[in-house]
Amino acid sequence: MDELNLKEMIKSILNEMVNEVPPVINSPSKEATVNTRQTANSCVVEEGFIPDITEVDIRKQFLVPNAADKEGYLKMKSYTPARLGLWRTGTRYLTEPSLRFRADHAAAQDAVFSYVNEDLIKEMGFVEVATECKDKDEYVTRPDLGRKFSNEAINTIKNAVKPNQKVQVIVGDGLSSAAIEANIRDVLPSLQQGLKMFGLDFGQVVFIKHCRVPAMDPIGEATGAEVVCLFIGERPGLVTAESMSAYIAYKPTIGMPEARRTVVSNIHRQGTPAVEAGAYIAEIIKRMLDKKVSGLDLKEK
Repeated sequence: MDELNLKEMIKSILNEMVNEVPPVINSPSKEATVNTRQTANSCVVEEGFIPDITEVDIRKQFLVPNAADKEGYLKMKSYTPARLGLWRTGTRYLTEPSLRFRADHAAAQDAVFSYVNEDLIKEMGFVEVATECKDKDEYVTRPDLGRKFSNEAINTIKNAVKPNQKVQVIVGDGLSSAAIEANIRDVLPSLQQGLKMFGLDFGQVVFIKHCRVPAMDPIGEATGAEVVCLFIGERPGLVTAESMSAYIAYKPTIGMPEARRTVVSNIHRQGTPAVEAGAYIAEIIKRMLDKKVSGLDLKEK
């Protein structure tokens, strides 16, 4: 529905609501009722949109009246996106912080239950497969199915990916499709450029729908890659729904302990920028190939 049709629909609804008001006869309030109808009938839908409340930078928002040390408070807020200095009316939040809380909560829910745009997957040239989860509800309630692939999916990966590469890159939607859409265009070129400095590269990228972190393990076994790097959407919170993580492992295997994974988390514009993260991950991958370990073993060395 375009904007013009939407306006006409709103006008029609308002007119219907006004016409449903019963007439008032021989009543002192008759004139007021008529005036109310005339006002409602002449209502005009204003152009434009209200300001986007989610664009407000919480780190700079300060609503405490007559603060004893406003500058100190603002300095403290600059280090954290926590909801500090929002003040109250009685025992409740003010209207704006209350609406912002609801908006951020809605964004977190949308990030979990929406899918990565198919146009982005095609634009990036990913090979798309899915785990054994049938939909988002099953993905949330059955984490075990988000780690497994059908034989058909494994064969698709084997046919599309060059075997026994030094580095295999995977992208998974995880618990935030918004995180992938916000960061993947920047992190992959940065990673590729960083790897080329070490004489390394990666080939075909696999995209996994309904992906859990251990989904990287069967792909590692199927492709024979030395290092597997999975970019996946993190569980969203009220600070941001666009945070992505990278899980990296040396020769991952099904059922391996989580201690064998190296993690780079909080990849987003207010955390570690995607471009910076890509360069850093390239260095980690080079160290893994040199030391032939990952996770805690890599940290110890």
